[in-house]
Amino acid sequence: MAFKSINPATNEELKSFASLTKEQAIEAVKQADEAFDSWRKTPFAERRRILLKLAQNLRERKEEFAKLITLEMGKRIAEARYEINFCAEITEFYANGAEQFLADRTMELKDAEAYVQHTPIGVLLGVMPWNFPFYQVTRFAMPNIMAGNTVLVKHAGNVPQCAQALQDLCNECGLPTGVFTNLFAPIDLVEAIIEDPRVRGVSLTGSEKAGAAVAGHAGRNLKRSVLELGGNDAFIVLEDADIDAVVKLAVKGRMVNTGQSCVAAKRFIVVASVAEQFLAKFKLRMEALKMGDPMEEETDVGPLSTEAAAVDLKNQVQASIDAGAKTLLGGDRPERDGAYFNPTILTGLSPDMPTYDQELFGPVASVYVVEDESAAIELANDSSYGLGGSVYTSDVERGRRVAEQIDTGMMFINQPTNSQVELPFGGTKNSGYGRELSEQGIMEFVNKKLIHTMESFKSH
Repeated sequence: MAFKSINPATNEELKSFASLTKEQAIEAVKQADEAFDSWRKTPFAERRRILLKLAQNLRERKEEFAKLITLEMGKRIAEARYEINFCAEITEFYANGAEQFLADRTMELKDAEAYVQHTPIGVLLGVMPWNFPFYQVTRFAMPNIMAGNTVLVKHAGNVPQCAQALQDLCNECGLPTGVFTNLFAPIDLVEAIIEDPRVRGVSLTGSEKAGAAVAGHAGRNLKRSVLELGGNDAFIVLEDADIDAVVKLAVKGRMVNTGQSCVAAKRFIVVASVAEQFLAKFKLRMEALKMGDPMEEETDVGPLSTEAAAVDLKNQVQASIDAGAKTLLGGDRPERDGAYFNPTILTGLSPDMPTYDQELFGPVASVYVVEDESAAIELANDSSYGLGGSVYTSDVERGRRVAEQIDTGMMFINQPTNSQVELPFGGTKNSGYGRELSEQGIMEFVNKKLIHTMESFKSH
């Protein structure tokens, strides 16, 4: 098997990379384990120096890396630049903050002294997705490298040039061999890597199916895991919201990364008294979006990541249409080369339709009209997913009350779900477990070790 880089805007093959054998993958695990012995003892100041250099290089080579993202998975060039900037921000955040985040925590006791020490646990495997090919890897790797762990990255098969660029960047910035290792490993080698006793934890961002498989392998081998899986985020519009402002945010929330984001707004739940107004304005803005080459600055809608992704989305949408859903806009693919899909608005959806609780990974908005706030909360919670969500109202306190009743890992008031390095990121239910980003993100794969001291011997 080869890892093929294909431009989804043209379906042209750009480059291919040979897969590792099982023996090569296990040798990489061995190398990462050997690197851990010295990296864990490397002072924070030296780790910080290397990662700050890496962040600087990301900023200086932003255009180069952004174009690589756009070529391989079709992200609009402006969004690709933002992704690289965010990676630099994350890297700096952990480079500068890790020592403080991992400082010993003193515990108050009456008759003894005690503290909790945070120490690295060893080699970690990251199974990473294609939709944010630099950001997802950075989010996993940088906090764990700063904590003293070493990381192996099995990246998505359709972004091998991004995967190799990250490896080359780490090498150029002085990370010792084995601290960060890209693995061109086929998916059937993941189980063997997890089973290796030298691998101490695994993090996956991807589908429910992949998450269940990886978590199962990790659990059977008593390894820690963090999962960030799919989402079907609710975008709740209450009757007192500013509809003009909300519609702009609705388009932004749905169309980020051409809709290929776990935390993109997907289910638009609108109170009946403002539904007609919302739908009319939402349709106007969605149909005004310009489809085109993602390398061009004026493009609003780029291709999906692969031709297969566009075909799958078409099948999902058609299944609901066949079951009775209505298309207010789109519903099909344009007549042009590349993995494109027209911006789409579905209405008339019901629980018996295939896409009611499926994640639609593309520029497709599902709109539901409900009677009131209570019905909106009930519908928002009627999902197997629980990643993010948002609520729109002129009354912020009301927004908080609604947000507190939604069963997700994250809720935003008057803005679509987003990522900030200072804020914890993660979900609940079938959207996974564990947290990334913020101080919490560096704590997932460290040993919280208690040290307890008595001033003199004490008999019981």
